[in-house]
Amino acid sequence: MSSGRPRPRRPDEQLVEALVPTPLPVASPEPAPLPTLPAPTARDGDGVLFDAAHPDAAGRVTARALLRALGWTPGLALHVDVVTGVILITPAADGAHVVGAREELPLPAAARHLCGIAIGVPVLLAALPRRNRIVVHPSHTITAVLADLHARILGEPS
Repeated sequence: MSSGRPRPRRPDEQLVEALVPTPLPVASPEPAPLPTLPAPTARDGDGVLFDAAHPDAAGRVTARALLRALGWTPGLALHVDVVTGVILITPAADGAHVVGAREELPLPAAARHLCGIAIGVPVLLAALPRRNRIVVHPSHTITAVLADLHARILGEPS
């Protein structure tokens, strides 16, 4: 019974050239032309900045880069609201919350609960510099949006 592997040659065996064909020259295939992609659409002014964070036990998220990009400093009064399942944070002179000393944003318990944001579960922070706002997206929202996008890319029903 053969194991499918070639049998090792003995030292006294020799290949007979008449039985071993010379490989024929093979031309390299022509590379297929790349498709022409559409030019990216200019979206000047969008300027959305992103960061990811994990709410700590007190419901705060550190967002140094975004806060600095917006010019928000510790002590800045903020208004925190829930809009369509996300947390919207805007500067407001009469805001009930403030940017923390360590450049963290407060995510009040009521707002986290309404959006389904759990302590320690990542959130996506989107800073909108032209509007001077930060939107906090729960991870389950991002997961759903990406699942739909991936289904469309792969041609699957969503």
